[in-house]
Amino acid sequence: MNITKTSKPIRRAAQHDGDQAVSLKLWIVLARAYAAVGSKVDADIARNDLTTTEFGILEVLHHKGPLLLGEIQRKILVTSGGITYLVDRLVEKGLVKREECPNDRRARYAVLTPAGDALIRRVFPGHAKRIARVVSGLTIREQAEATKLLRKLGLAAAELPNE
Repeated sequence: MNITKTSKPIRRAAQHDGDQAVSLKLWIVLARAYAAVGSKVDADIARNDLTTTEFGILEVLHHKGPLLLGEIQRKILVTSGGITYLVDRLVEKGLVKREECPNDRRARYAVLTPAGDALIRRVFPGHAKRIARVVSGLTIREQAEATKLLRKLGLAAAELPNE
């Protein structure tokens, strides 16, 4: 009887260790896959003398139109200080301009300049094709399933409290 009682916790601990091993393996594979895909995407973007986050700003403005800096910040996942710096760089490059918000004097819109609009219109179609090539190791069905699973993973992780 004592053997049964002590063997159950040992089996549970072994199962727990196995679950952790699977979780750790997922994290490693996810990080390596992101690094591999990201390096190809970053190289494609760098050919246009842009960083990935600068390109992200141009892309979101291209698809959504003028946006408040805070809206861009949330869409491309950078800090408030980071978005100011990035928009400043794009303004210096002549690709984006700031416009005042008529409802809030503290808020500013980022707007594509004609040069920024021309650049993103020229490079985005090729960029989208490049991404499709980079992720073509999965079928379209697998890509859709991976998207669904990774969204589920991301949402669940976001719900966890910071420890």
